[in-house]
Amino acid sequence: MFSSMLKEFKEFAVKGNVIDMAVGIIIGAAFGGVVTSLVKDVIMPPIGLLVGKMDFSKLVITLKDATDTIPVVPAVTLNYGVFINAVINFVIVAFAVFMLVKQINRLKRAPAPSAPTTKECPQCLSKIALNAKKCAFCTSQV
Repeated sequence: MFSSMLKEFKEFAVKGNVIDMAVGIIIGAAFGGVVTSLVKDVIMPPIGLLVGKMDFSKLVITLKDATDTIPVVPAVTLNYGVFINAVINFVIVAFAVFMLVKQINRLKRAPAPSAPTTKECPQCLSKIALNAKKCAFCTSQV
């Protein structure tokens, strides 16, 4: 029983779709890291500079202040600046995936049909050249 399950798992694991999916997940994770760095280190600093030298990741609303008494309780904060960064990350990733899917769909689209080069003889229904004046098969005028 175990050997048949192992054989079935091996067949599943080496299928092209599973390997393609694994490669996609790995590349997606790496792409996510690149986009996070792009937003955090490249896009947000100029935006923060434009809106008054602010670091969005530091934007918080303090719900409860920290206490110095024992036990020390850290402040409870609502980190909406980090959320803004995450939304920008999402928009960039979604746009990149949209552009990728759009290009893939464009490549998959069937080419437009070419102009016909033949026509059908009205008498014998044979295919003849588009500019033919007489059918080569039944010799009728077209």
